[in-house]
Amino acid sequence: MSTLQRTRLSQLQAQLGRSVAAGLGGPWWQRSLSIIALLSGFLIGNYLTVHLSAGLGFRTHSALISLAVCEVVVFVRKRLVTGPVPLSWRLLDNLRIGFVYAVVLEAFKVGS
Repeated sequence: MSTLQRTRLSQLQAQLGRSVAAGLGGPWWQRSLSIIALLSGFLIGNYLTVHLSAGLGFRTHSALISLAVCEVVVFVRKRLVTGPVPLSWRLLDNLRIGFVYAVVLEAFKVGS
């Protein structure tokens, strides 16, 4: 069996595999909290983009502001956490991923 060359693509694939394995691995309670955070982010994003912004009348602006806040959270995390990512930041990332997914899904439904 031949070995793969150490290219940037192979290093990126290995790093991505390690991060996915770290996110899916661990005890059952960590995996459960990760899934709950992901679904909670989706629920919050769905509520904010559909119900709250429909009552206030500025759906597009509220989605844009919330996505900007999500990007600020990513920027702060990259500055503060340099080593292994603790569970609290992983849960916040899952919450953010679910939120962004809900906002993007709502944008496709609205057609804007």
